[in-house]
Amino acid sequence: MRKKKKMKMIKNSKSGMEMVQVGILITIAIVLGLLFKEQLVSFVENTFSALHDEDFGLR
Repeated sequence: MRKKKKMKMIKNSKSGMEMVQVGILITIAIVLGLLFKEQLVSFVENTFSALHDEDFGLR
């Protein structure tokens, strides 16, 4: 009985740690996005502008 309870506690703590890791990764992604917002927006605008201006032989 004790062994099953202990295994259940270990499983639950691993699940909790995974949630903490996901939260940390999301936070890092948001912070990086805020720090490099101008560069990211500029890159996306330039990329879509270049794609829009390209003919690709469709006209």
